[in-house]
Amino acid sequence: MKPTLRAVAEAVGVSRSTVSNAYSRPDQLSSELRERILEAARQMGYPGPDPTARSLRRGFVGAIGVLFTSRLSYAFTDPFAVRFVTGVAEAAERHDSSLLLVPLPPDAAGARRAVENAAADGFCVYCTGGEEGILDTIRRRGLPFVTTSSRPRADDRWVGIDERAAAHSVAAHLVDLGHRRVALLGHDVLPRAETGLLRVADVTDVPHPTTRERLAGFADAFATAGMAWSGLTVLTAADNTRDAGAAATRALARMPEPPTAVLAASDVLALGALDALREQGGWGPQLSVTGFDDIAEAATAGLTTVRQPAEQKGRTAAELLLDPPEDTRAGQILLPTTLVVRTTSGPVPRS
Repeated sequence: MKPTLRAVAEAVGVSRSTVSNAYSRPDQLSSELRERILEAARQMGYPGPDPTARSLRRGFVGAIGVLFTSRLSYAFTDPFAVRFVTGVAEAAERHDSSLLLVPLPPDAAGARRAVENAAADGFCVYCTGGEEGILDTIRRRGLPFVTTSSRPRADDRWVGIDERAAAHSVAAHLVDLGHRRVALLGHDVLPRAETGLLRVADVTDVPHPTTRERLAGFADAFATAGMAWSGLTVLTAADNTRDAGAAATRALARMPEPPTAVLAASDVLALGALDALREQGGWGPQLSVTGFDDIAEAATAGLTTVRQPAEQKGRTAAELLLDPPEDTRAGQILLPTTLVVRTTSGPVPRS
């Protein structure tokens, strides 16, 4: 039979709590008694108290969960996600806490189960779709959370940016440069839509809150120049990756009058758009391209974009979770964004 804590206690002639202290509270024992207990445990093959059971008794597990809608590898490959998680990890280290990365399946039932089964003391909710159902599941568990959603409730702990205003700033830049025939490029704009050109009746039909707010901000700026939503070209990429951005952008070459600018909802999509334009030559290099996030590769490519503080966003989210302010009104933090103009945006080329 598997050796137990009780068996070790009986072998040494001490109480079970004394054996437990040898592992979890060594300062409560003399060094000689502790070594005697650990040696007996080694000889019996006892591995130590079950950490899961111990965490349940304490009422916490010592880990915070980071929820995001994607595969697990996204947290290690997407440049902005990497920086966000780095910020969360820095704050967690200061509080002696661990991280649990929880990718959420695309179906609502699967996402709910993932949240229900996650062994965490609370959650940082990063870039998820169908967020209300996810947050309701966390509330039912009675656990705290911090969301980065663009539309938090008044009593939610939240850290984020004004997505719509930030997107408006980069689109207004292109309006000032004379662009009127433009394409808006987003990831998974409508569920199960094929990569490339997409007809979207209204921006409110876009389900993902971050994508919707950024596309809406783009549209706001062009509306001031007399361009209705129906006059804007929409491109959808199958994933938020450089290759997916390139695949979606290639569809523009088939248009009788290609746009003069592509506004991407993320930098990785914008970099993919630049890849596609370099491949196709001719009309391509004349286009202006803008992104969103200001990842490291954006500066190298000379990409005009919107800068948001990724690491600070992650650090602040984790601090709000691990050391929440007493005043609930201080639990919502709006971070600044900056328009960064580089070489990929310019005036409309002459015919």
